[in-house]
This record gives sequence, structure tokens and C-alpha cells, in this order.
Amino acid sequence: MTTTADSQGDAHKVRVPKMAELVAQQLRRQIIRGELSEGEALPSEAVLMTRFGVSRPTLREAFRVLESEALINVRRGAHGGARVQIPNGDVAARYAGLVLEFRGATLEDVYEARAIMEPPCARKLAFGRSKDDIEQLRDNVDRAREAAGDPNKLIRLNNEFHALMIELAGNETMMVLNGMVRHIIDTSSYIHVAKDAGTPANLRSIRKGLRAHELLVDLIESKDADEAEALWRKHLVEAQSYMMATDSPKTVLDLLG
Repeated sequence: MTTTADSQGDAHKVRVPKMAELVAQQLRRQIIRGELSEGEALPSEAVLMTRFGVSRPTLREAFRVLESEALINVRRGAHGGARVQIPNGDVAARYAGLVLEFRGATLEDVYEARAIMEPPCARKLAFGRSKDDIEQLRDNVDRAREAAGDPNKLIRLNNEFHALMIELAGNETMMVLNGMVRHIIDTSSYIHVAKDAGTPANLRSIRKGLRAHELLVDLIESKDADEAEALWRKHLVEAQSYMMATDSPKTVLDLLG
């Protein structure tokens, strides 16, 4: 008969990692620390098997783990082998999209998340902006005004402005979180603009959007953090209202699935 003490002991047992997981952990650490560069070929299987004292099946299992994390790219064949891929937000973004699809998340939900994330970044950037930051933002606004007659190019530049503002704010965690929803919002905006280009609502949105971007740069340059945050929150609410006003997809699953 199993006693309570035995049950508690089983519950606290620590799972011993498989050898393949340990090998993957060592190689992962080298990639994360920059000891292995983007595109660099890993040593041959024979060398790695000797280094880690493992069999070929174990090493290949470790490779599969790292491939699933997009940290290496394995090519089969005589001229194949494993090459390093530097971590980026694409994997997290793809997985976040799947999770949101599974949970039945609406696009309104995603836009609301953006409205929570971006305004504080505008505030942070206003406090710490540099001359180069302002030049990059103004360059985007200038190119967007020149592209006002090309809806597809304009929406791409507008989306880049949002990402640039967050990047310049300098919070690495926020950059990753933004990247996890940016693909969804960018895709939504491309589909919406393709359907709505040239309508009165679209032209009105273009004018208001360009003006909001221009005003934000002015406020950031003058270090008016309170107004920058308030303006950007208002702009995002208006943008969400415009994007959700038509028969465009309403859920992440409808958009990406």
C-alpha cells in the first residue's frame, strides 16, 4: 500500500535530463553566449560524439531539439551538417500566434494588448531620446508622407514606425513582446488596407495617422513624456476602431488559420 509519505516523495522526485538534452543544453549555451556565430558550421558528428561521449542517435536527437528551437539548421546529405542560427523573435511570434489561435483570441484583444504596450514606450523614449532617434523617426514620417498615394507602401512604413518607436525606447523585453503580436497586427492591417484603399474612411485614416506620427516625434523631441503617452494611446484607440470597422477577419484564427 502506498503511504502519504511515499506519495510526497514521488511528487518531489527530480527528472534526470536525457543525455541528448544535456548535449543540446551545452550547444545552446555556446550559441546564446556568442561563442558560435550566425551561419557557422558545428563540428562534424564524429567530433561532437567524441567531445560529449555520446552515440550518433543521441547526438541527432540533440540536433532535433536545437532545430525545433530554430537555433541550428541541419542539412542532410554528403555536403550537409548543422549550422548555427542566432535566436530571434520569429519563433516566439509563430508560437504566440498558434496559442492565440487555439485560445480563440480576437483581433480586438490583440489590438488592446498593443494599446497597453506601446504608449509607455513612447513615454520612455521621450525621456531618453537622442538626436539620432529623432532623425530615424522623422525619416520614416517623411517617407510615409511621400508614399501617401501608395496604400501598400504606406501601411508598411506606418507599421515600421510603431516597431521603430518601441526599438528606440530600448527595453529588450518589450521588443520581444511587441514582436510576438506585430506579425498579427501587420497582417491584419495589410488585409484591411487592401480592401479599403481609396475609400473616404481610408483617406481620413491616412491623414490622421500621418499627423499623429508627426506630432509624436515632436513631443518626443521636446521630451514631453506625458503628452507623448496620451497622444499615442488616443491614436491606437482610433486606429483600432478603424481596423475593426469592416468585415475583415475578427479572430486570430480567421486571420492566420
